[in-house]
Amino acid sequence: MVSEFQRLRHLVRQRRKLRQVSQSTIALDAMGSDHGPEVLLEGAYLAVCQYPGLKVICTGPRSRLESILRHRGWHHPQLLVEDAPEVVGMHEAPSESLRKTRSSVAVAARLVQEGAANGMVSAGNTGATMATTLLMWRTLPGISRPAISAILPHPERPCVLLDVGANVDCKPRHLLHFAIMGYVYSRYVFGRRHPKVALLSIGEEETKGNELVFAARELIEQTDINFVGNAEGRDLVKGKFDVVVCDGFVGNIVLKFGEAVVEFILESIKREVQKSLVSQLGAVAMMPALRNFKRQVDYAEFGGAPLLGVRGNCIIAHGSSHAKAIKNAIRVAAEMAGAHVNDHIVELMRDNGLLKTPNDRGVKAAVLK
Repeated sequence: MVSEFQRLRHLVRQRRKLRQVSQSTIALDAMGSDHGPEVLLEGAYLAVCQYPGLKVICTGPRSRLESILRHRGWHHPQLLVEDAPEVVGMHEAPSESLRKTRSSVAVAARLVQEGAANGMVSAGNTGATMATTLLMWRTLPGISRPAISAILPHPERPCVLLDVGANVDCKPRHLLHFAIMGYVYSRYVFGRRHPKVALLSIGEEETKGNELVFAARELIEQTDINFVGNAEGRDLVKGKFDVVVCDGFVGNIVLKFGEAVVEFILESIKREVQKSLVSQLGAVAMMPALRNFKRQVDYAEFGGAPLLGVRGNCIIAHGSSHAKAIKNAIRVAAEMAGAHVNDHIVELMRDNGLLKTPNDRGVKAAVLK
């Protein structure tokens, strides 16, 4: 009975997400990738083909993008091109990228700002993407700093980890805001009724942690969110928590270490299988299980990392993303817009007495720093 209820609930969620995706327009920074624009355009084409009604606007040099689309035969009425003659390099500083007002990432952000798109996706320079969106869109009311969220894989309960790189030095109120944003994202995108929120620390006991963890815990405990205490590093992939909060310095290390571990495991299995005929025969029998495992830990299934806390919907994809990852990043951006994540963040901030008019003075200076 319980399993049947869960199955029906999953179907309802999937249908709701499909409606959200089909009603959205997403701007894609088509020049932000380690592999060039062709992979990004292929992902956009896959997205509009799979989700009827979804529209994708690809930004970049018009002649180059249209030439690729013609050559590959990727024709679709919902796949459009917006001219953006400038390109931001992967190693350019945020201050340099902001001077390129007609870059592919700037044009994509402007489409969202003007209401021509509901969200954007970029696999390019992360610093440039953050600087551009922060300067154009500003932060949500009451939110002091935006955060990049990573989705840690789990068969049943994917975990939202934030921040994973946007803020290396944080104050307690920043972690408080991260907790609220992660709670909202988990609830309205992943469909968790009461997401379990935890602080990443060196032990689950209240006495474990540093000054930042102690102070942040005191603030988070005063809110209405479902805060359940500390999380240890080993808890991140156990499905024990829905949201885990940390500063960007720790989060970025955790994320990159996790990616390296997954690559190491997959490569080790591949090498061991190639050593003997018996291992190869065993691998054939294990192939369905191995494929399922690879799918579960593949970042491409989640598309990218949501940038939470800005007045727009933005997904930051991996620079080495292939077409499948870009397709899913576009889907997630549409789901985020359809779920009205930002409206719910502001609402929860207001309900907890945290909604203050943000001081936009000095934003550009902070970006350029």
